[in-house]
Parts: sequence; C-alpha cells; structure tokens
Amino acid sequence: MAVVIRLKRMGSHKKPFYRLVAADSRCRRDGRFIEELGFYNPLTVPHKLEVKKDNLMKWLRDGAQLSDTVKGLVKPLGILKEFHEEKVEKAKKAKA
Repeated sequence: MAVVIRLKRMGSHKKPFYRLVAADSRCRRDGRFIEELGFYNPLTVPHKLEVKKDNLMKWLRDGAQLSDTVKGLVKPLGILKEFHEEKVEKAKKAKA
C-alpha cells in the first residue's frame, strides 16, 4: 500500500477548505483516509495552515510521499528541511 499525503477538499460551493490527510494512493481525493494531519484554509488573509508536525514527520519516516501541492505548502514551515537533515544524520551514523 502506497501512502500519500494530500489535500482533501471540504466546505461548500465556492468556499473550500482542505484537510491534510495521509491516504492510500488508490483512494479517491475526498474518499477514505488513514489519518488527518492538519488543515489549510485558502480563503483567509493570510492563508491559514496548521499541521500536526509530529504526525507528518512520522508518516515521512515511514515512506509516505507528499503531493506537489502539499510539498509547496509545508516547505516554508521547514518540515522538509528538518526531515532531510534527520535523514542525513541517520545515514552518517550508519556509515560510521
């Protein structure tokens, strides 16, 4: 089962908000998901993004892939950089 972290669209017509979810890649966009990891509201000024960082890092460590949109949203938060540094440190320790 390939797990992907993506946005699930919610809200009413022309008033969307999104949930960040970990889901099986075979499931529909708004269908079943494994775990909710946060939410994104593009209608507020500035846009509101809340992420459960610990849970997101857990899924990344387990091999989940980020969708392109989610990658663009969480990149300014520094989560991807932190994950990369953690991965590099782990590789250095394994090599030594």
